[in-house]
Amino acid sequence: MTNKIYEKIDEIKNEYIKNNELYYYIETVGCQMNEHDSEKISYILEDMGYLPTTEVEEADFVLFNTCLVRENAELKVLGQLGSLKPLKEKNPDMIIAVCGCMMQTGEARKIILEKHRHVDIIFGTKNISSLPYLIETHFQTGDLIVDIDERDLIDEQLQMKRSHSFMGYINIMTGCNNFCTYCIVPYARGREDSRSPESIIEEAKDMAKNGYKEITLLGQNVNSYGKNLENPITFPELLKMLNEVEGIERIRFLTSHPKDISDELIEAIGDLDKVCENIHLPFQSGSDRILDDMNRRYTHDGYLDIIKKLKKKVPGITISTDIIVGFPGETEEDFQETMRMVEEVEYDQAFTYLYSPRPGTKAAEMENQIPRDVMQDRFERLLDKMYKIFYIKNQDYMGTIQEVLVEGKSKKNPNILTGRTRTYKLVHFPGDEKEIGNLVNVKIKGHNSFALNGEMVR
Repeated sequence: MTNKIYEKIDEIKNEYIKNNELYYYIETVGCQMNEHDSEKISYILEDMGYLPTTEVEEADFVLFNTCLVRENAELKVLGQLGSLKPLKEKNPDMIIAVCGCMMQTGEARKIILEKHRHVDIIFGTKNISSLPYLIETHFQTGDLIVDIDERDLIDEQLQMKRSHSFMGYINIMTGCNNFCTYCIVPYARGREDSRSPESIIEEAKDMAKNGYKEITLLGQNVNSYGKNLENPITFPELLKMLNEVEGIERIRFLTSHPKDISDELIEAIGDLDKVCENIHLPFQSGSDRILDDMNRRYTHDGYLDIIKKLKKKVPGITISTDIIVGFPGETEEDFQETMRMVEEVEYDQAFTYLYSPRPGTKAAEMENQIPRDVMQDRFERLLDKMYKIFYIKNQDYMGTIQEVLVEGKSKKNPNILTGRTRTYKLVHFPGDEKEIGNLVNVKIKGHNSFALNGEMVR
């Protein structure tokens, strides 16, 4: 099927595209899965003859790859779409497309169809391979084209234009079976579907052959990987296979669900030399009552037991998390349990959100929705506590020498490079851009709550 996709792309390189210098612009909102999807879309568009641009005003094809997890992400996309209407009136030939999780739900699509009629193409998360057909059909008819039917199979990976030449994502599964009461993902991305280990290993080997040093495995819940395969394997077994791929030096993964963390996985993180000493483990709330209302299926103390095992097996491991403040019915006592969790675990990084009701989820229908001012007050108190912990944790790195994968130049100072340690600490240090993509040693000489500073050592 994949070869047929690219044969069709060749057919669609018609005179309109070949004889014009056309540009595309992609705005990606949301998680790493969306970023990875945008890499596939970029490849398709460039193979059709489009050139990338960072200026939406000069683009002939504008795409919004959307997220539905937070209300802010949805409102941002709708606002940006609205601002494109005058641009579309000036340039009627501009194609505006919307894809991603927002388009998987009828209500979000309805808003676009009714209020943003200048949109030309709508497609879903499993229809990326259809994009050449959709563009061609729009060229021929001038009509709005909508394609949401599931078509792309997880094992039939599309080629992609990766954001970096030395680190990249590998999608190992899609969908989620957990149905947390606040989350729209199972409705948008569907049920869990694991990619075959052979296909994953093949992609990792190809990346290694092309100079990639670090891979990040993606899935809504990587701990559930392999359960639906014809020959089931566990996620730790997959990690062991990938650890044998020559050329790959670092392996990361996102995201883990606490209820599915196994002792086997904890052992793998500690024993496999390429698996980085870092884990993202969302706990969402420290209150057992709220966790039950969220349908998270673990407890405060059960989560802490996992943390203790991780720290014992992997000394120096860094832990990041997601926290929701203001879930329906959350009392001050519930919130204090969240604060206690933060103190007990001592996180290195956290992504903290005000609860955002998502239409179609059970939590959106719950009583006792928390007032905005109460949520904001709790949010600010939580940040104050976490930032102090981050600062103290970073202080432990002072005077140490850390291996850093150089990711690029600082946006504020072109003479400063930035990169990540194996523990995912952000490091800034003076250096030449020729080091981008290399693993270098950096002696840590300063820090704040969010990053380390140092100088490169030979």
